[in-house]
Amino acid sequence: MTGEDEGGRIIFAETERNLQSVDKTSLLSVGVDIGSSTTHLVFSRLKMELKDGRYITTERQVIYDSDIFLTPYSDDFTIDAKKLGKYISGQYRSAQLRPEDIDTGALILTGLAVRRHNSRAIGELFAVETGKFVSVSAGDKMEAAMAAYGSGAIVNSREVGVVVMNIDIGGGTTKFSICDRGQISGLTAIDIGARIISFDSNNIVTRIEESGKHFADKAKIDLSIGKKISSQACHKISEIMTDSLMEIIKCQKPTKDTEKLLRLPSIKYDKNIDAITFSGGVSEFIYGYETKSFGDLGPYLACSIRKRIEIDDYKIMPPVENIRATVVGASQYTIQLSGTTIMVSDDNLLPLRNIPVIKPEFSLDSEVISSSKISTQVGDALKRLGLSNTDQPLAICFDWFGSASYQRIDNFLSGIRDGLSGLILKEKPIILVCEKDIGRVFGFHATEEMKLENKILSIDGIILEEFDYIDIGNVIPATGAVPIVIKSLLFPTDTQLGDKVKKK
Repeated sequence: MTGEDEGGRIIFAETERNLQSVDKTSLLSVGVDIGSSTTHLVFSRLKMELKDGRYITTERQVIYDSDIFLTPYSDDFTIDAKKLGKYISGQYRSAQLRPEDIDTGALILTGLAVRRHNSRAIGELFAVETGKFVSVSAGDKMEAAMAAYGSGAIVNSREVGVVVMNIDIGGGTTKFSICDRGQISGLTAIDIGARIISFDSNNIVTRIEESGKHFADKAKIDLSIGKKISSQACHKISEIMTDSLMEIIKCQKPTKDTEKLLRLPSIKYDKNIDAITFSGGVSEFIYGYETKSFGDLGPYLACSIRKRIEIDDYKIMPPVENIRATVVGASQYTIQLSGTTIMVSDDNLLPLRNIPVIKPEFSLDSEVISSSKISTQVGDALKRLGLSNTDQPLAICFDWFGSASYQRIDNFLSGIRDGLSGLILKEKPIILVCEKDIGRVFGFHATEEMKLENKILSIDGIILEEFDYIDIGNVIPATGAVPIVIKSLLFPTDTQLGDKVKKK
């Protein structure tokens, strides 16, 4: 099965808080994850310091972890906003906080929740329009990448120098990410999750997803809504689900049955996996943090997976975060001004808000730049964040190395043009962010030499990272610079591997 939307998009937010005159400050942040199965919040206090013109999060203190709540639906296609709002209000009260106390935060919609009719409207529950929130609707690729960051698999693989596979098992889908020394080297997603079959306290089936029917049929179990499901049947179905999961874990060529369930292409990776970490709701059962049944296949699936992983002698490592919020919040800080050597092709282009950032791994260490390689590297970055088919503008951040000769710049920008061909055809603006102070050179080359008809914004003096989102204000006449607000999704930074996995 293929996803209806592989992409990820920012819904809406604005800039509000200006910290430019403060060297040290603290922000109250909330991370909210609304998934197909569960919803949860985490409140954090972020300590931030101004270093080299940008605010860096130096410490995060979790002040309240919410209860886990089953995401409510009023029907198959609509999130029950009233029940969800009641739960969220209750968690604020339990944390002894008010919405107006929150400085910044991140709202993430994942899994089946993304495809509900009113998913955008859910943002209103968090006063997103005030600008305090980055609100992200995560497609399969973005969700897989975020799970790898959120579980700590990325930082563990980087700090220890090993290959970690993160497996995020939710209610409707399972996401896989291979983290190789701090980089995502492969990811995929499949329609396997705890709640593809749901039942009440009397084991009467209340919901069957299409993939749930698929596995029930394979197990030769007659399953229908209103019919009782036995514990033995749950075990049998979960074992067959695990067969498909193990094909992906072992990076094998998937069988036809498994391939039908994939939401993304299968992973092709030929190195050894040093360790596996689990996240998502089912991880609570895998690690033994939860024993209570939620009327689904979670405990059965966890038991089957744990057994098979141990039989195949994979090392299981604890996550930094498991079912808790995919992100722990968002830091928001103000860069007073960009560099002054910038280029804006159309004054009506600004201001811009909620622009996602990609940071391709460009090869600029050679005097000869290959435009085809640049195009491929842009495409890889778009795929990594699930933005290949996006309709919204995005910013390409890069650091320039070597000479700024005509040919090098022309080859570089030709590669950018080809890599962003979809956005160019849709007449979206092209936004370039160079760390060094030569933004105007790139902007003029794109408009005057390459004759690109798209609006061009080329700014400099700014350092960005993937999972940053930026607001760009109007040009300040006195300086010729633009104010930038950067909102960064925050992920755990503590490592958990220690000596459990040796470097290879």
